[in-house]
Amino acid sequence: MLTEPTLDRLRALRLGAMADAYRTQLQDPAIGALSFDERVGMLVDAEHLSRDNRKLTRRLTEAKLRIPNACLEDLDYAPRRELDRALMRQLATGRWIAEHRNVLITGATGVVKTYVACALGQHACRQGSRTMHRRLPRFFQD
Repeated sequence: MLTEPTLDRLRALRLGAMADAYRTQLQDPAIGALSFDERVGMLVDAEHLSRDNRKLTRRLTEAKLRIPNACLEDLDYAPRRELDRALMRQLATGRWIAEHRNVLITGATGVVKTYVACALGQHACRQGSRTMHRRLPRFFQD
């Protein structure tokens, strides 16, 4: 079998992750125990995962989140924050996105408005949606 031409063709077809996974398979002696279908499945999974990761990275970059590593699971529900757990669980479902609604977050200084907005944006990106984080003055400028 001619490995290099196969790898070149995979790359020409823009299947770089599949080519990398194929090269890894060739170096693993235990891979011979797997069936052809299992090996092809592993290659397809590697390419699919790579593409999903690139899409997520692109969505997160385009969102321009101020706190890019914010996540809903890390929200601090301290009483002074006045965050409603039930509302946050409801927003986490993403139903508001499916219904083409926006989320406007208001509150006093220090109640984690920016963090909540970024966490919702991060979550929406992970669910496959594009998002945009803007402060109100900037929103009206754009």
